[in-house]
Parts: sequence; structure tokens; C-alpha cells
Amino acid sequence: MIGWIILAIVVILVIAVIAMYNSLVQARIKVDNAWSQIDVQLQRRFDLIPNFVETVKGYMTHEKETFEKITDLRSSWSETQTVAEKANLDNELSTALKTIMAVAENYPDLKANQNFSELSEELRNTENKISFSRQFYNDTVTMYNTKLEVFPSNIIANIFKFKARELFTTESDEARKNVKVSF
Repeated sequence: MIGWIILAIVVILVIAVIAMYNSLVQARIKVDNAWSQIDVQLQRRFDLIPNFVETVKGYMTHEKETFEKITDLRSSWSETQTVAEKANLDNELSTALKTIMAVAENYPDLKANQNFSELSEELRNTENKISFSRQFYNDTVTMYNTKLEVFPSNIIANIFKFKARELFTTESDEARKNVKVSF
């Protein structure tokens, strides 16, 4: 009888370990998927930028520095590896795009341009999707990291060497400031 009780306890423990391990793997896959969604939206924005810049360039020749910065930031995307690097690049690019949008407000002909209107609307939609994707990613990472810390799944996480993931943070003091437009 005691043998059956011990066997039942061992079976229950094995099932619990398997369930916790599978839960951690599923959480890690959700984090990877959430990161992929951010990457997809950032790529969408990068694909829109050249058309947007070309449309605006004809109206705002004196904003050459901003255009060059956007082009450089867009080019450096492929060199970024970590979440922090991508978050920093995303923050810089968002700031530069805000500057162009703010300057564009002073050009009635540009605002009336159909191509500009469509591209700026696409960029706004993409920015909203990026924002949602960041939030979803951070929520998913928080749930995953919590599983790595709480008992008893932290034991399984340590045994199988699950690593905590980095949150996507882009807010800086510079990003919180209003865009200053000067001619």
C-alpha cells in the first residue's frame, strides 16, 4: 500500500513538473511572438518612411538635417540586436517623425497633398499599432518574468535555465518634451 502511495506522489510530482515546464515554454513563445509583432510594425513604419520623406522633402528643403537623421536611423535598424538598442532607435525615430509632422502643420499646400495625407495617416496608424504592440509585449514579458520568480515554477525555471526577458522601454526625457518647431 505504501508503495502505491509513493508511486502516486511521484507521478503527481512528474505531472506537475511537466505542466510547469510546458507553461514556461508557452510563456516564452508568447514573448517571442509579441516581440515579432513589434518588429513587424517597426518594419512597416520603416517601409513607409522613404515615401513619406520624399513627399515632404519637396516642401521643406530646410529640414535637411531631420531627413538625414531619419535616413540614418532607418539604415541602422539592421545593426541593432537587443531590445534596448531597438527601443532606443525606435525612440529617436519617433521623435524625428514627430518633428516632421509638427513642421508639416505650417505648410498648407503640403497638408492638402493627397499623397502626404495618405502617408501621414498610414504612419499614424502604424504608430498606434507600434504602441499597442509595445504594450502587449511588455504585458507578456511581465507575465513570463513573473512565472520565473514565483514558487514553485521558479524552481523549474532555474533547473531548465529559463532567462528573464527585457521590457521594451522607449520613454526618455527627450521623448516627453513637446516638439519645438523653429524656422
